[in-house]
Amino acid sequence: MFVDRAKIIIKAGDGGDGAVSFHREKYVAAGGPDGGDGGRGGDVVFQVDDNFSTLIDFRYKRKYLAERGQNGGARNCTGRSAEPLIIKVPRGTIVRDAKTGRIMADMSTDEPKVLARGGRGGKGNVNFATPTRQIPKFAKPGFPGEEFEVSLELKLLADVGLVGYPNVGKSTLISVVSAAKPKIANYHFTTLTPVLGVVRTGEEKSFVMADIPGLIEGAGDGVGLGHEFLRHVERCRLIVHVVDVSGIEGRDPKSDFEIINKELAKFNEELAVRPQIVAANKSDMATDEQISDFRQYIEEKEIPFFCISAATTKGTAQLINKITEVLETLPPIKEYEPEPIPQAELDDMLGNGKQFGVFVEDGIYYVEAPWIRPTMRVIDPDDYSSLQYFQRVLINSGIIAKLEEMGIQEGDTVDLEGFEFDFVY
Repeated sequence: MFVDRAKIIIKAGDGGDGAVSFHREKYVAAGGPDGGDGGRGGDVVFQVDDNFSTLIDFRYKRKYLAERGQNGGARNCTGRSAEPLIIKVPRGTIVRDAKTGRIMADMSTDEPKVLARGGRGGKGNVNFATPTRQIPKFAKPGFPGEEFEVSLELKLLADVGLVGYPNVGKSTLISVVSAAKPKIANYHFTTLTPVLGVVRTGEEKSFVMADIPGLIEGAGDGVGLGHEFLRHVERCRLIVHVVDVSGIEGRDPKSDFEIINKELAKFNEELAVRPQIVAANKSDMATDEQISDFRQYIEEKEIPFFCISAATTKGTAQLINKITEVLETLPPIKEYEPEPIPQAELDDMLGNGKQFGVFVEDGIYYVEAPWIRPTMRVIDPDDYSSLQYFQRVLINSGIIAKLEEMGIQEGDTVDLEGFEFDFVY
């Protein structure tokens, strides 16, 4: 099964928590804090693997979680950082943020791309010792790793794309000029998936040709199979438009040419100006008048024209020579640049403008702030310095100001993500 679209969730590992620990050694009194820092969480890394040709594996597994960093330990021991999670994808995969549509990476080269970074480890209590606070009973939690829902879209990397109506001979053409072995039969939509073939043009010289399943009128609007595979033409440097010049199926080659070009432009305006060569196929079954009439029509548009018969290989060598010549003048295969992160998303990643909600019910002030849960894990309610640190977090985040704005009084009960305490000024 050829699958060229998928949607998955990626989650980098959270950083390990800092440790709350105190030095314990015989004959050493009041050794002081020695809690180490937490380790860094694992990154999520995308890597091209040419052994993959579709995205079908992502239909069966949709959530990818990197390992969490190890918590810090006693004796200033830093927790182990987690290994990155490697996700292998076929070459040509575009990774987008599913929520915003932002391009995060174009997996067209062998360079691995880090798309979700692991969280930093939290600081151990040894970092919070001061001359006036010599016994800190709190540490910082690890930072959460980045999490995204991403959409994967495979756009085949091919130099040349064969387009045209069904049953015009595209599969036959790619089979005689390359080592590709597509299914060939005398009925429409024989080719149900794109086929890639490497065309050798000389010693250490070649180009990649893609046979795109047959297009029909309305393909740009989702009719037939074309709407599923037009995206694979977008990267092609050159389009070879294969037309049945014999009209053996009762269609007019001029009309076929115009309709297919119209559908290409409807799908992507860039395709309307993409360099093109017309291959008039099945010339062995056409009359001289049919070939001459169609040749004149195409050459008036100043488009290179080649009369071929893929079944007998007539004219295919000349066509390949022309394709090679044109490709040498064209820029390399298009690569998509990653798009910048929107400011709102950047603020969220940096922890700026953290959101919270406050509502009152039965005299209790409920505060909803999921982002504060990691901090609460490492707070010791029985330790004064630990509570002072917790109070600074509430003040800096704006929660205290919001409670005062809503009229809270000293002694009123606050429920913060399930942790209840009495409000004091």
